[in-house]
Amino acid sequence: MTHKYRHIKFLGIIFLVALGLALAYFGFQKVHAPSPTSSTTPQKTNPAKPVFDKTRYSISDPNSLWVVVNKQRPLNPKTYAPTDLVVPNAPLRVPGNDSMQLRAETASAMETMFAAAKAAGDPLMVSSGYRSYNYQVSLYGSYVAAHGQASADTFSARPGYSEHQTGLAVDVEPLDKQCDVDQCFANTPAGEWITAHAYEYGFFIRYPADKVAVTGFEYEPWHLRYVGKELALEMHTTHTETLEEFFGLPAAPNY
Repeated sequence: MTHKYRHIKFLGIIFLVALGLALAYFGFQKVHAPSPTSSTTPQKTNPAKPVFDKTRYSISDPNSLWVVVNKQRPLNPKTYAPTDLVVPNAPLRVPGNDSMQLRAETASAMETMFAAAKAAGDPLMVSSGYRSYNYQVSLYGSYVAAHGQASADTFSARPGYSEHQTGLAVDVEPLDKQCDVDQCFANTPAGEWITAHAYEYGFFIRYPADKVAVTGFEYEPWHLRYVGKELALEMHTTHTETLEEFFGLPAAPNY
């Protein structure tokens, strides 16, 4: 073999060795390259939802938006009266009557809710709002006289035990008075709108149909309780229907 051919053969061998090393290197890099899901790739994490602070407001102070009043939890004092009652700018069943009043924040929220309901084609009016201790004495007494105490206790609160006395509760009805203060209200367009949207304005239906054993009162789809948007949204999100269940309180079916 001539010197020229030996030189060419030598260069060929060098080329093949270099090619092999190159292929081996890139193959190693491919095998050991981190995958898109490797721990070396930062992963997006969803921040934990803040824990709802159930102690933010008192559930015993009658001035608190979150006060819980039921057959086991009377107002303290029983003759309590709010100091910020106003007449809401809304359709009223009995204009001029003291029962058309609400606490100022409740009235403002209700006015906004009524405006939204009207815009949706489901106008509402106030059937009953604040009831003083003396008013409840007269109302409850009339029910006892007409129906007996056992029956009256299923749909009317005793004086000092009524949510209406807080100024945070309001009975609503359709402007056309269809099914006013009746369970059939739930099936009216206005009642369906309330069921779907009340929480958006800080309200919820206080006495649900399936919670009589908890609240002690018959189903009242017209009776709304104001607790503010924060709590109303939390109850809606967690599918909690009553204040007793939300705050871990005993059921109150009886006095």
